[in-house]
Parts: sequence; C-alpha cells; structure tokens
Amino acid sequence: DVDFSNRKSQPINSVKRWRKFMSMWKMGNLFAKFLRKTCPTGWTNFSCSCYFRSTVTGSWDEGRQDCLSRGADLVVIKDKDEQDFISRFAKEKTWIGLNDKETEGSWKWVDGTSMNLSFWIKDQPDNGGGDPKWGKEDCAHVYAQSQWNDLSCAASLQWICKKLPPWSA
Repeated sequence: DVDFSNRKSQPINSVKRWRKFMSMWKMGNLFAKFLRKTCPTGWTNFSCSCYFRSTVTGSWDEGRQDCLSRGADLVVIKDKDEQDFISRFAKEKTWIGLNDKETEGSWKWVDGTSMNLSFWIKDQPDNGGGDPKWGKEDCAHVYAQSQWNDLSCAASLQWICKKLPPWSA
C-alpha cells in the first residue's frame, strides 16, 4: 500500500535530501583540496599520506637516509590501492621500504612489519638466482608495471618516501 496522505511533503523531503547530499559533497571536495594543500611542496598526496619521488638515484641505504632527512621513510605499501598508486607514481625502477637484509627470505618493511601482501614479479624474489654477477639481492624495488623485484641494495635507483601530512601529527 502506498500512503498518499502526505504527498505534499515528499518533494520537500527530496529537496532537503538533495541539499544535504550536495552540502556533504562540497565538504568532501573541500577536504580533498585541503589534503592536497597540506603536503609539502614537491610531495604528492594519496589516501591521507604524502609521497616524494627522488629525482636522483642512489643505493637503497642512501634513499632511506634521504627520506629520513625529510621526516619520512621509504614507502611501506599497505594495500593494493597504494600499490597501484606507487606503480603510477614511480616512473622508473624505484626503491621501496622492503628488504631481507636481516634474514634471507624474511622480508620486512622499514617500519618493522612483516610483508603480508606482495606483488613480486614471477619467480621473484630470487636473491640473484645464484648468479655471482647479480650478487646478494636484499632490497626491493617496484617496476612501473606494478610488480616488485629484489636487487642488490648497492644498485643505484630512484626512491619513494612516504610520510603523514603535517596536520596529522
């Protein structure tokens, strides 16, 4: 059964709901603009974090030191959305904050957490596949095609730093 006794208020309620929706949408847009403006110059916002891609290359340790000097660390990838963003953001092979320096085969992020999702290229990580020319491969990098590979930490690549925006501290 349809109640037509209150037909006059239905369009008014629809207009009120529309106005409320538009108000919330505008607030969301304002918040997104606010977030974009809160990352330092040269940094890019994604999902409430700030990201920096180096324009120079260096070893994994040099990249990490540069990130730390910026109040950040090498990127720790938490989910597929972030992985997809990093893949687009990384123009070249780029260091991420993942390594197995401490124990071969036990990959850990720079924040101390274990790797609980992965995007390794087929047959990786392989620690150089036993070929002496590759050496020991204890550090991870991302390819632009969104997969990871292990590489000697001494190799010279760009890196991606990640930090929380200033307003979150």
